[in-house]
Amino acid sequence: MMSKTKTPQAGLSLTAAIFILLLKIWTTRSCAGVSGKSVVLYAIVFSFRYLDLFVHYVSAYNSIMKIVYLTSTYFTLYLIYVKFKSTYHRSHDSFRIELLILPSAALAFIWNHEFSVLEILWTFSIYLESVAILPQLFMVSKTGEAEIITSHYLFALGIYRFFYILNWVYRYYMEDFLDWISIVSGVVQTVLYCDFFYLYITKVIRRKRPTITESI
Repeated sequence: MMSKTKTPQAGLSLTAAIFILLLKIWTTRSCAGVSGKSVVLYAIVFSFRYLDLFVHYVSAYNSIMKIVYLTSTYFTLYLIYVKFKSTYHRSHDSFRIELLILPSAALAFIWNHEFSVLEILWTFSIYLESVAILPQLFMVSKTGEAEIITSHYLFALGIYRFFYILNWVYRYYMEDFLDWISIVSGVVQTVLYCDFFYLYITKVIRRKRPTITESI
């Protein structure tokens, strides 16, 4: 199985995104504006990607971060669907995630590096992650606006994927190694964020609440 470690910058961006979302929910005691379905998709992504936690040791840091991603994501699900479920706007979070899960699973069987269980599950997680943010972006476009801290969460996720792409570009030039699955998936996810990045820079950085209806 090939090496699939994140860069420190990507890992920090992902960690920041997860804890920004947890902070938003815990401090406001509310899940308003948060897509539980996007968090469900990320829980699936991490669960399938980190199955190698039990069979492939890289380093103590790598193992600890995988556990952090898993536990924090499932804790977020607990906050959304159990502890603060009365504040969760289920009617706004209406994206059909099976339209993302099923094609990602099918593509993982068709295009992968190796036809083995762990490799197919890892590939599935890569494909699914590239579109996992769509329910959140759909929810923002449906309501027409996003809270500042929710915008920070989305921005951190976007930066995480951007650093992930840079990692593969670096590996190509320094190690002559190219992974089209990771690169194409990363580009797809980054493209999905382009419109949001523009709004983040023009609205959030200028201390205005970003309204999404004007561009999505």
